[in-house]
Amino acid sequence: MSNALRIARGRFGRVALLDMDRPLVRHAHPHCHVLLKVEGADTQFSVRDRLVPLTDESAVLINTWEPHAYAHDHTRPKTVILALYIEQQWLAHFRPNWAASQAPDFFASCVGSITPKIRWHARTLAEAMVQEPNNARVHEVLLGELMIAVFERFADWRSMPHSIRGLASRSILDFRIRKAVELMKASPGEIADLDLLATDVGLSRAHFFRLFETSMGVTPRVFLNVQRLERAVTAVADGKESFAVIGDQLGFSVPAHFSRFFHDHAGSSPSIFRSVSRLSSQDFETPR
Repeated sequence: MSNALRIARGRFGRVALLDMDRPLVRHAHPHCHVLLKVEGADTQFSVRDRLVPLTDESAVLINTWEPHAYAHDHTRPKTVILALYIEQQWLAHFRPNWAASQAPDFFASCVGSITPKIRWHARTLAEAMVQEPNNARVHEVLLGELMIAVFERFADWRSMPHSIRGLASRSILDFRIRKAVELMKASPGEIADLDLLATDVGLSRAHFFRLFETSMGVTPRVFLNVQRLERAVTAVADGKESFAVIGDQLGFSVPAHFSRFFHDHAGSSPSIFRSVSRLSSQDFETPR
């Protein structure tokens, strides 16, 4: 059974130390996402339609909103994975151009060969999370050092990745898709039927699904599940409500369905996620 060993959360986003032996469904994140193996068996992820290795020698690099899944091989033993979900604003404090980490092509490739320095930083952060789960200040310093090592190797942060013309063209969004996005963000638990949502914004089902994926880079279902997951992560880690109540608020009428959704997307049961999240302090400072 896959579960979280430790969770750290703060202004940087979150870091999850996951002990994995079951697949994760196809999903996406509104974060720059980096996956590093800490120990155990070599494994693999599916990024868009490409199978890429996660090993002692390679990292998996996933751009914002890039669909991916954990493709676990059931014949292999568990893998301990350090999963980084990093916020754009936090990264900009290190390098101004790292604000571009939300660009869909920030990482040119979804897999890269890591250096001994990156491997050492990943192991050091993982050990600190296990040994000192409430030492928020140390975690953030170590995470910053790891991100510098990763980005200096894999991201072209020295130059602006987009022209003003390119940025302007990408910002144009069909008003009907914009309305659907706003509805999903505002109340993801109330969107029970995507066909009905298409009708509500004035599109046929086929046109809505095609236009949404072209505009947003992910399907409406994946986008909606991202909104549900991010709210679920906050509610599970910080809230006092039962998981049945949280699930109901997010549109899951059966508690078991919410638990399965959470495990299939976050790599941990809600109960373990809440338990390990509360080992850590939430008082993180922004780097200067």
